[in-house]
Amino acid sequence: MPLTTLTLLFVAFLVADLCVRQWLAMRQIRHVASHRDQVPPEFSPRIGLASHQRAADYTAARVRLGMLERVYDAGILVALTLLGGLQAIDLAVAQLTSNDLLRQLLLVGSIALLLGVLGLPFTLWRQFKLEARFGFNRMTPGLFASDLVKGILLSLILGAPLAAAIFWLMASAGSLWWLWAWGLWTAFNLLLLFIFPTFIAPLFNKFTPLSDPDLASRIKQLAQRCGFALNGLFVMDGSRRSAHGNAYFTGFGKSRRIVFFDTLLARLNADEIEAVLAHELGHFAKRHIVKRIVLSLAAALLFFAVLGWLAQQPWFYEGLGVLPRLNGRNDAMALLLFFLVIPVFTFMLTPIASWYSRRDEFEADRYAASQSSPEQLVSALVKLYDDNAATLTPDPVHSAFYDGHPPAAVRIRHLTQHA
Repeated sequence: MPLTTLTLLFVAFLVADLCVRQWLAMRQIRHVASHRDQVPPEFSPRIGLASHQRAADYTAARVRLGMLERVYDAGILVALTLLGGLQAIDLAVAQLTSNDLLRQLLLVGSIALLLGVLGLPFTLWRQFKLEARFGFNRMTPGLFASDLVKGILLSLILGAPLAAAIFWLMASAGSLWWLWAWGLWTAFNLLLLFIFPTFIAPLFNKFTPLSDPDLASRIKQLAQRCGFALNGLFVMDGSRRSAHGNAYFTGFGKSRRIVFFDTLLARLNADEIEAVLAHELGHFAKRHIVKRIVLSLAAALLFFAVLGWLAQQPWFYEGLGVLPRLNGRNDAMALLLFFLVIPVFTFMLTPIASWYSRRDEFEADRYAASQSSPEQLVSALVKLYDDNAATLTPDPVHSAFYDGHPPAAVRIRHLTQHA
């Protein structure tokens, strides 16, 4: 494959990605603004005009910030690849050590740190300006710094050994190294699913047993009806960071637990909480979680196979602004290039993933309607839309491309049919 072909393909896909996403963003802003001054009839009895306008303004602000961030990220990607940023950093890191494995680990670590630092301005602005402007931020600078340090340390503790093992496999396991690396990646991710609830999540949040005995009894009865064996009901101090509310279940086997944000419990009544949880248990009952894990692992296998081939092709490096080393391993560079550019070549798969997710949400809603009250789920959803300033009038094309949940009006209509 000629050098210019890959370069031109990369530029063409990157420009297409940027143009399509900016066009979708502008559609969303215009559509939400055009419906800003009238609450949809199905929501008007329970959501006031001021709340609806707040949601419209919040949506537009988030989309505008996303538009800026997308251009910024595209510039960073071009600087790292075609403008020689990765090449320069690799040469600089090589001056620090002659050990090939250590050099590659330092290269990956340097790029991860650089991307984290470059992304920090948007993260800070989103948290302390945008979210604060609409009353959602409860994060203090100290807590933000604490989370950041913990995240970095956790990445080093978990990520560095994984990266070292993959580089060792790339160097030692022959032409099928990618298959062994995929097996290691699979084992690592399954391990994370087991240890996240009991070891990782408590590093960032406080989890306390649900103290309401009546609510706990109702939830346990619901879980029993749904065939969900759980190991505990916990309340998470989500209000330390945000006013947004949520609930989820996590873990496998003996580590399975249901977690409520304290903000959710403060807003919904017992009937509504039961209905929301019935929806979440619908994902379990319909095996959505298992299916998504299997799909993600299958996609990872495909990506590793493609990477295994690309890593041997000089044009892959040269077409993306890097001269492969002749006297050392290029494994880290291949890995970095692949995971930096693969989103550019796969962005048009986004609406397929979104459609698949919405299909699961409809199925979980139907399950919830059969196990609890659909009217209570509607009531809970309306409160959550209102509290979270979720737009009730998204642009249909933008929603079809991005949204993993059905639009509010469509979802409520669907549930009402099952009432």
